[in-house]
Amino acid sequence: MKKKRVTLKDIASELGISISTVSRALKDHPDIDKGLTKKIKALAQRWNYIPNPLAMGLLRQQTRVIGVIVPDLVTYFFSSIISGIEDELQQAGYYIVISSSKESLEKEIECVHNLLNLRIDGLIVCLAQNSHQTDHFKKVLDHDVPLVFFDRVCLEKEVSTVVVDNVSMAKDITTHFYENGARRIAHITGPKHLNIVQERAEGYLKGLQEVGLPFEKKYLAHTDLSHQSTEKAIKKLLQLPQRPDAILGVNDTVIFATMKAIKAAGLKIPHDILLAGFSDEFHATVVEPNLTSVAHPTHEIGRNAAKLILEQIKEEKAIQKKIVLNTALYIRASSSRSKK
Repeated sequence: MKKKRVTLKDIASELGISISTVSRALKDHPDIDKGLTKKIKALAQRWNYIPNPLAMGLLRQQTRVIGVIVPDLVTYFFSSIISGIEDELQQAGYYIVISSSKESLEKEIECVHNLLNLRIDGLIVCLAQNSHQTDHFKKVLDHDVPLVFFDRVCLEKEVSTVVVDNVSMAKDITTHFYENGARRIAHITGPKHLNIVQERAEGYLKGLQEVGLPFEKKYLAHTDLSHQSTEKAIKKLLQLPQRPDAILGVNDTVIFATMKAIKAAGLKIPHDILLAGFSDEFHATVVEPNLTSVAHPTHEIGRNAAKLILEQIKEEKAIQKKIVLNTALYIRASSSRSKK
């Protein structure tokens, strides 16, 4: 039979005193007689009393719990960001509750609803890839709950965000391709409503302009980031009469699928096609050849998102700030042709 969790009420009832007296005694409040405090602590220890921070927080209208919603819990990218969030919040005495939207708008809406019911003190979010509406986040603001977005963001004029300079990095990759002999540079992109998709496409176009290459619509492949959509886009690019000699993916996952398709077509990387992606997932250094990719300062993204939440809680008002962090381009074998 499962043992019942001991509560303040149980201890108070046993000793014939009030719950508030027990609570204050356990915190060594000077108004409580030292003898009584000793007696209360002894019983709490004997009964293995464990404080319930959520219940205690509700009594003071603050749970000290921050909700975090991420698209998935599997990739290193998000797990590292969560680690940064947790490190910063723990130092301030806060707990986190993590939910995964699984890249679904419907699941994201459900996560927001459930976390609000927990009476969280703040919410940190990275949008699901098909999250194209903001009503559920406006509901968070209507409840006066501090809200911060990172990486994939929305409501930028109302809410604080933590992002990276996607435009500059996509431009740098495009010019890097050109310097390695590429002249037909393609970009496999994602859903148009996502900020990171818009920014990386903008950087790609700026890169083409900088090296004097014309933009050709046939080399811009749109996907919804699903496996099926990505495969279709890659096949279409490889079947062009003048197929691309370099491909920039909106993320590493897209490029991993591209690698597979290129090898299946009997082509070689980087000899026939140069490749590069975004997010520098663990597999980037495992695939052959190693993948050129943009590494995000994931731990710092998490810490900065947490700092923005804590700032809003302290100020007791919504704050609109945009933090832009630097990234690093790791050039590996997939995008570098040996020069003879």
